[in-house]
Amino acid sequence: MTDRDDRGRESRAALERVRRDSETVGTSSLARVARRAGDHFAGHDAIGEAEGGGTDPIEVWGRRIGRALSVVLGLALAWWLGVQLRWW
Repeated sequence: MTDRDDRGRESRAALERVRRDSETVGTSSLARVARRAGDHFAGHDAIGEAEGGGTDPIEVWGRRIGRALSVVLGLALAWWLGVQLRWW
């Protein structure tokens, strides 16, 4: 039985390596980053683990608003820096 378990474990590891190595690097990385950014700005990480997976709607909207404001503020600061350095 041990030989069978070892062979099964090796075959699963080989299949995992093939799956991982066969991904197109640029496309999969870009899609993964875009999905993570979308989840971040949508507030999907606000799901409470302590409450049994319950989500407080106020917390979700607070995160969404805060993250949207941070993007706006970052763009405004980048524009201000460009104006100060006379790039535009």
